[in-house]
Amino acid sequence: MSRSQEFLHGCRDILPLILGAIPFGIIFGTLSIGAGLSSWQAMGMSALVFAGSAQFIAVTLITGGAGALVVLLTTFVVNLRHALYSASLQPFVRHLPVRWRLPLAFVLTDEAYAVVQKRYAEPDSAAHKHWYFFGAALTMYLNWQLSTLAGIAFGQAVPNIAAWGLDFAMIATFVGIAVPMMRTRPQVASAVVAGAVALLCWELPYKLGLVAAALAGIVVGVWLERRADTHLNPQVAP
Repeated sequence: MSRSQEFLHGCRDILPLILGAIPFGIIFGTLSIGAGLSSWQAMGMSALVFAGSAQFIAVTLITGGAGALVVLLTTFVVNLRHALYSASLQPFVRHLPVRWRLPLAFVLTDEAYAVVQKRYAEPDSAAHKHWYFFGAALTMYLNWQLSTLAGIAFGQAVPNIAAWGLDFAMIATFVGIAVPMMRTRPQVASAVVAGAVALLCWELPYKLGLVAAALAGIVVGVWLERRADTHLNPQVAP
């Protein structure tokens, strides 16, 4: 496919996930105004940070009077999952020049990763898959800006919109992203363990429960995969 075809296909394929992100962005815009941020500050955070969960946590910590260092460290820890996404995609983009890798790294999100890794997994030898990546990620970026703007406007016009339960749409979106990717027993086990640890560690401060859940899921998944490899290839030491 040509560059433009890859780009447009990326824009198209991420549209179902955008439906779940729209309410999430609206709620962020609303909460940011309620936390005392100006419209420009809220839009600036969406434009420069572009990480929904980190932005929500930052607003919550700011509302609670947390210092700048706590906000930065907490959001950094929450966004560490993007390092795993980047490591997964690195073999497919390492040949690209820096002028491509930097913007692609910036716009990489959970939703973009879900559709992009599927495209890269396809066996064709298309030379312009990074344009697919760019189309999908840019579409989500523009959607997030517009959703934040809508939340800022609605937050001032509609009282208590955050209590409407719109955030459930994002939870459903993440379920829709994760479940189709669980095709092996280690993947399912790591998800179950991570979910259980997240519930058990829910009360930990600074969202450390998320970190504990991620580490537990990784350890279980890697252990089960190595165990399976040992059974299939007994000469390999465990």
